Amino acid sequence: MATKIKSKVFEQFNEATKTLFNPVLQDWKGKGGKILGYFCSTVPEELITAAGLAPFRMRATGSTSTEESDAYYSSINCSFPRHCFNLALIGEFKFLDGIICVNSCDHVRRIYDNWKRFVPGTPFVEVMSLPRKTEAAQVKWYSDEIKLLKGKIEKHFGVKISDEKLRKAIKLHNETRRLQKKLYELRKHEKPPITGAQTLAVMVAGTALPKEQYNEMLRELLKELSGKVGPGNHRARLMIVGGILDDPEYIKVIEDQGGLVVTDSLCFGTRNMWVEVNESLKDPVEALARWYVAERPSCPRFYGEHDNRAKYIIDMCREFKCDGVIGERLMFCDSWLVEHYMLGQDLKAAGIPMLKLDREYVTAAVGQLRTRIQAFLETMGR
Repeated sequence: MATKIKSKVFEQFNEATKTLFNPVLQDWKGKGGKILGYFCSTVPEELITAAGLAPFRMRATGSTSTEESDAYYSSINCSFPRHCFNLALIGEFKFLDGIICVNSCDHVRRIYDNWKRFVPGTPFVEVMSLPRKTEAAQVKWYSDEIKLLKGKIEKHFGVKISDEKLRKAIKLHNETRRLQKKLYELRKHEKPPITGAQTLAVMVAGTALPKEQYNEMLRELLKELSGKVGPGNHRARLMIVGGILDDPEYIKVIEDQGGLVVTDSLCFGTRNMWVEVNESLKDPVEALARWYVAERPSCPRFYGEHDNRAKYIIDMCREFKCDGVIGERLMFCDSWLVEHYMLGQDLKAAGIPMLKLDREYVTAAVGQLRTRIQAFLETMGR
């Protein structure tokens, strides 16, 4: 099953997803702009934008080996940080003017330690402390963390991040979220004009392009897709749930078997845009802290939120008329292992089939993946 999009702007999105230092960032850098990388969607992008920098969410796109980083990580560490750090060691992130790490998990947390010590030439390397609960005390905690990071960015890059600039950045990023949500609305159609793999490419590109330019491009793509219909020859409508997934080819393998991915709960997907930051609060830092910790759909890193996550996923399944759910998990991720077990029970009670898939960061074992998807579709009688 395939939906062809003849669009110059989509090709730009695709290029930004398939490469790290994409042409738009090269142009930005050539004009004197600076790029600040960040790990995890819990790092406030708006703060980076308000500083006049281009935010870039860290990926290991194009990595084929962890030969260098294996000296710093064990074989039972998640393959995402291993591939990222391997690219850092061989100089693939030299285009960055700094990185921000976060203790989203111990695997990613160790990137900060190793990068600080063993990767010369990155002038700004910082780490944020992220709480594990979503109550008022944790919102206050993260508000203080954002203020600390704000001061460090101001000092290092010689900029002033005023409340006015922060409000402007929040408004800009909320516009991004609204445009992305419009793209997802198209996927509710019986014959969507865009596939799940293509949608993921657009979403990943949104973390690798300056927001003003990305929004213009996305508006153009939405105009091109308006009124269009896809082939509608899929065997089932699916939702994909999991952690970091930045490779559209993984979803393409699923869709090539006839399972159309129409929505998700991913940190490159709806968890990062389904809810907007509150623009009415007087303090923009507090607005960001509330959103990143408590208001947006959470991942299993946050304790005590499983019931809310399960409800969100079941509601999305019904809203997008999904026939089943695929849970994807990077090997050795304990949080998603437990989450998928509990979610499987919730979905079973709701009458929604679920397939749990473990994977490495670099898509491999495609034959086995095809077989499991085919068997899953057959169990649904499709």
